[in-house]
Amino acid sequence: MSTLVRTILLVGVLTLLLPVNGPTATASDQIRITVDHVQPGAPITVGLPFPKGELQSPEHMRVLTSDGTPIPSQITPVTSWAPADSSLKWVWVFFFATDGDSYQLEYGPNVQRAPIMGDRLRVKNNQRPYGHTEITTGPLRLRIEKGSGGSFLEEVFFDAEGDGFEADDRMATEPDGRGSYLDLLDAAGLDSSRATVTQTYKEKGSGPLHAILRIEGTYHYSRDDNNSAPFVTRIHAYAGKPYLRVLHTLTYTGDPDQHPPLDGQHAQIATSAENVVNEDSLAGDPRWTIPNDRIAAAGLSLDYDLSGPLTVRTSYQQGTWWAPDEPQIYERPISAENEFSLIQTGPDSASVPTGPNSSPTERIDDFSARILSDDTEQVDATRAAGWIDVVGDERGVGVGIRHFTEAYPKEITLSIDSQRVDAELWSGSARPMSFARWSSEEDGGMVGNFAQGLTKTTEYVYRFHEAETDLADVRRSLNYVLDPAVAHAPPSWYTKSRVYGRMAPHSDEYATFERGMDYKFRWWRFNQQWEPWYGAFTYGDGKNYYFGGTWYEYSNNEPAEDFMWWQQFMRTGERKYALTGQAMSRHTMDVDNTHWPAGTDYRGDTNSALDWWHAKADTTGSPYVGMGRRHGNQHWTAMLSAHVWVAGWLASYYLDGYHRGLEVAEKTGDYYRRRIFGKHGLTGRRLYLSVWNLVELYDATKDPQIREELDARVNRMLQLQREQGGSLIIDRYGYAQVYVAQGLGKYYQLTGDSAVRDALIRHARWVRDNPPLNHEMESYLSSISTLLKGYQLSGDDSLYRTAYDRAQALRTDSLTLSMTDTTSQQTFFEALNAVDRLPRSREHPDRRPIWSLTNGLRIFGWTHAYNVPSLMYWLERKAPPK
Repeated sequence: MSTLVRTILLVGVLTLLLPVNGPTATASDQIRITVDHVQPGAPITVGLPFPKGELQSPEHMRVLTSDGTPIPSQITPVTSWAPADSSLKWVWVFFFATDGDSYQLEYGPNVQRAPIMGDRLRVKNNQRPYGHTEITTGPLRLRIEKGSGGSFLEEVFFDAEGDGFEADDRMATEPDGRGSYLDLLDAAGLDSSRATVTQTYKEKGSGPLHAILRIEGTYHYSRDDNNSAPFVTRIHAYAGKPYLRVLHTLTYTGDPDQHPPLDGQHAQIATSAENVVNEDSLAGDPRWTIPNDRIAAAGLSLDYDLSGPLTVRTSYQQGTWWAPDEPQIYERPISAENEFSLIQTGPDSASVPTGPNSSPTERIDDFSARILSDDTEQVDATRAAGWIDVVGDERGVGVGIRHFTEAYPKEITLSIDSQRVDAELWSGSARPMSFARWSSEEDGGMVGNFAQGLTKTTEYVYRFHEAETDLADVRRSLNYVLDPAVAHAPPSWYTKSRVYGRMAPHSDEYATFERGMDYKFRWWRFNQQWEPWYGAFTYGDGKNYYFGGTWYEYSNNEPAEDFMWWQQFMRTGERKYALTGQAMSRHTMDVDNTHWPAGTDYRGDTNSALDWWHAKADTTGSPYVGMGRRHGNQHWTAMLSAHVWVAGWLASYYLDGYHRGLEVAEKTGDYYRRRIFGKHGLTGRRLYLSVWNLVELYDATKDPQIREELDARVNRMLQLQREQGGSLIIDRYGYAQVYVAQGLGKYYQLTGDSAVRDALIRHARWVRDNPPLNHEMESYLSSISTLLKGYQLSGDDSLYRTAYDRAQALRTDSLTLSMTDTTSQQTFFEALNAVDRLPRSREHPDRRPIWSLTNGLRIFGWTHAYNVPSLMYWLERKAPPK
């Protein structure tokens, strides 16, 4: 063997022996990940998009610290660019934060992920009729029972010594059938629930570092007049960690008021022409406003197994609820007491709309955080941090509820003798939650009540620890959920990926356009904390119109208001936008949608063939499941056949790893496929909006049934365009231009369909020559989106010039107001009015227009939110027209 050959072989052997985490053999790419509000050890999930053709597999990716040190990570492919391309479009990157806020995601053909050393998650999921699930994280072992004995955590063991799980490591058990509860109150009295777990399975995103277990169950009641109610609990467990994140979703199935069931249908949502009620005949009946089934209490419960005398620790804040003082620690031993409680209340939220609200010059001041021992007040403060830690002589358990103040009334109670801790998403000490109407008059053109079937998701955290564990360490773990970090890539990464088409990162280069976006979002967030738009079934939403110092109409998400926040988060990387979008998405998918009765969902996890036939024969489902609520004075008094937006829910799924976003969007997809409104559902804005919703859902799922429905609706839009002189939209719905740009634009991006491309160009030329003015500025400015889409596809400069000309109304002068804790709503309102250049209404020149800067987000979607980001993209690449 020659020397040269021996040298080549030696080099090859040495290469194979190099550590897999060393430098890669070929060039790799990196994405900077910034973790805002980082805390050491925090579990981080960040959703990242990739340009078409950039990433073929999640296998050759790893996470590095700022100094280039690889750390363990878990990568989950979420969706691809199919059918346009097989490459990945979104991935979830999971890792545990170190001491810094800066990380790198490195990817390339020879990149090798850091090996996972030490504890790995183990999940055993026995789905036999009376099986169980067992999750082991290293220090924790959890057991979830299936059947009538289970509803939450049957047992929790904590191996603090690291010598294996033994009988004396048991830390908590579930109260039989009451680990999860939703208790109702009506004229017959309290009806306490008992729960049963029916299904458990692992969700997407589960792996060696992070596992997500979905638990499905049912609440049962003792009286026949109370319907059983489904619930879903998702438990997030982490390798080597002694804490759990829990997301619990309940469904309200009660009769909200004492009005008898309607014998007929509402005209706006009629599924046939038969037996349609007269709304005037329903108005004025006081029974609409008298509650029937109210929520008396709801939450999660565990019996702790702690030895010796107990000590309770918690935290509270004095001062004002909007500018509280620094947190104060409360700690005391518990000896002779029977009960210890932490309770957060606020302005009466037992019905919606809440009242009273703040005035334009003075905030309401009805928030209270109380610490009680045997009903004796120990502390009277303003805000509770939302956690308590119970410590025995060897071990302790901390539990917290997120948004404890914002989504009041909340309560955490320790019953001393039983060591039972109830963490209540609706406090049993508060007035029961009523879903009766606020008025018996028309709201949104209807006199009805559609509260039955709404849901509510609450986020919990549990931390198990040794008695001597420093409280700062316990609080840090609790704050991973209560005050979470937000991770993101540079704004340019999201925009260059083009997963949401052509938009630009936020920039000061054309500040006169960006200011309108900045100020509106600032105004909305200000009012959320001024009015306040708080409460368990309100937080996340806001109102539409501000007239005479008063806000009117909850938005109920029109037009995809939650997506506006996610879009601004991607364009800026600012944590505040992500947190606001998160809250709005969760509210709108839960409270502003119909979830029950959904009928039987057959999964095939039993051996009996008869189960399939029973499921197939089940006709108990509501036709309205997956359909949204109309904007109104309450969230559940009116519905429309075209009032649901899934884009923001799916953005929360991609960016935040929030599984429920996809789950609820799929309900909307099924609603479209059922076509319950016949041809009515295939016309007007119902058609245009459905295409946007369905293309977003198809992009997330690649479901061929969704694709079939989507194709049929796209073809119908193109057919109607030929009958409408070139316009894709009838004049009645000029503001729906943004639905066309978003829906057909993404459809073309995914399919490359030349007929859709040509249709978008024809439509852009139509709106250039025939400016839509049917809703004045909201239609006129909405056309900017379709003009720019037409310019993108055709290169026709006249479309760009026209879009730019129309956008001049969006310019906003510089705001000189210096915001402080004492700035009033009236002061802010006057300052915004002074910089607003939007034109007055020609039809109502004496009235402040509904598209003004000082109203809510509803009209803003059609004027600014879906136009400015795209306009900025083209202005960065092409000089403004002269």
